[in-house]
Amino acid sequence: MKKVLVLLVCVAVLLVGYIVLDKSGIELPSFGAKKDYEQGEAFYDNKEYDKAAELYKKACDGGEMFGCGKLGYMYEKGKGVEKNEQKAVELYKKVCDGGEVRGCYNLGVMYEYGNGVEKNFSKAVELYKKACDGGSMRGCYNLGVMYEEGEGVEKNEQKAVELYKKACDGGNMDGCRNLVVMYEKAME
Repeated sequence: MKKVLVLLVCVAVLLVGYIVLDKSGIELPSFGAKKDYEQGEAFYDNKEYDKAAELYKKACDGGEMFGCGKLGYMYEKGKGVEKNEQKAVELYKKVCDGGEVRGCYNLGVMYEYGNGVEKNFSKAVELYKKACDGGSMRGCYNLGVMYEEGEGVEKNEQKAVELYKKACDGGNMDGCRNLVVMYEKAME
């Protein structure tokens, strides 16, 4: 009896959670979307890009943000689909808006280099900051580069050092390398 009651409480908590998330406007993945994404990964790993793209699209349509992100990458690179950087940008935006920081990072790269969108360093900085704040060490590294170079923000080598250190502490080797270079520069 006690186990049944605990099970009912758990189910009720899950249902309430889904209702709250649904009303929040956050797109919820369908139960099959994660499976589609995982199957897409297997095809991608086997270099069967056309099959992977189909499954990523299905996963994305079901609300799986990783599927949308991977499909965006495939459009960006022209793997399994015709290369279409504008479509990649749309998908990365959907992923970023869906709360997945890798989408913000990828979208930042597109804005930094003008791939599929007009080059916009300020927008790239905004997206790298969002990615960095969300735990993307690549986002922190790229944001550090923007501060070091003064692209999209006022040049600030101290801020660049802070961001490189954060990236390095988080395991990003490019951040470590640039941190060493900045320290060496300061010692000259």
